[in-house]
Amino acid sequence: MNRPVRVLIADDQALLRTGFRLLIDSVPDLTVAGEAVSGDQAVELALRLRPDVVLMDIRMPGMDGLEATRRICADPDAVGTRVLVLTTFDLDEYVYAALRGGASGFLLKDILPADLLTALRVVASGDALLAPAVTRRLIREFAGRHEPRPRLACELAGVTPREREVLRLVARGLPNPVIAEHLGLSVATVKTHVRRLLAKLHAHDRAQLVVIAYETGLVTAGGNLPPTG
Repeated sequence: MNRPVRVLIADDQALLRTGFRLLIDSVPDLTVAGEAVSGDQAVELALRLRPDVVLMDIRMPGMDGLEATRRICADPDAVGTRVLVLTTFDLDEYVYAALRGGASGFLLKDILPADLLTALRVVASGDALLAPAVTRRLIREFAGRHEPRPRLACELAGVTPREREVLRLVARGLPNPVIAEHLGLSVATVKTHVRRLLAKLHAHDRAQLVVIAYETGLVTAGGNLPPTG
């Protein structure tokens, strides 16, 4: 990306917003596009400013970050905006709901500064922030509590056997090169399969593919995935 990644900070705590702003503006490839103190303001600014990433706190007065995430990710005018959720607790059911609502990943508020900057870059590039084991644990924890969603199960019927294999490995949080090696495919072919999965399942990004894999029962919390070699 030639221009700096534009970040909207949504948090009701002024001290945290200031800290995030100073950190983000300290590097040349990231910049703060605006600040929101509530979910309502986050939605309004996201649609008006069109940032690349919204750094979204969940617990805010008025509209919370969960509803704000759903509205931003569902609005066609914000199609280029990704939401990265901030939370205090690593096993928070609201975080799982945020992923279902379109968030591209989540971060704990005690994250190291360098890791926060990396996370913003990863999400802005179009990837989901799924690498931390805690994210996969959270998805397994809460996806296992929900019955398969009939609409999604029906859509999964249109997914080819090879695409199902790719989806299972995406659900492990594996990157495309690892998936390619595991299946004996080229990285370009894996990317094509992922693009087709996103289109067929109407998923915002890889984070939603992971949720769908669990919610349709394609992958279970019992860990029935093939080994990664």
